[in-house]
Amino acid sequence: MLSFFAKAAFAGIVTALVVVVAKRWPSWGGLVAALPLTSILAMSLLYAETGDSERVAALSTSVLAFIIPSLPMFIAIPVMLRNGVTFWLAMTIAVVGTLVLYGLSFFMLSRMGFKV
Repeated sequence: MLSFFAKAAFAGIVTALVVVVAKRWPSWGGLVAALPLTSILAMSLLYAETGDSERVAALSTSVLAFIIPSLPMFIAIPVMLRNGVTFWLAMTIAVVGTLVLYGLSFFMLSRMGFKV
């Protein structure tokens, strides 16, 4: 249980760091947010806890597979905000759209023989 709280604290610290940096330097905040810190930590902890390289490889492949349907969200949000859509509506539309793309990705990947 302590391990869970340590992981949650790290995720919270990274999120807070992104916000603090982005207030002053949006580009640097974006860089910190884009760093695969969570993925690296998750893969490292998964390996430390299981010693299973294949499980880590599967996690890494899954992360890659689901980055692709996430990308349109980062295009849609600034386009909507710059065209007068309110923040919460833009965020809602982008999140719903991303969830739909995730669903399509699960479907397509499973049809192509990937274990998801």
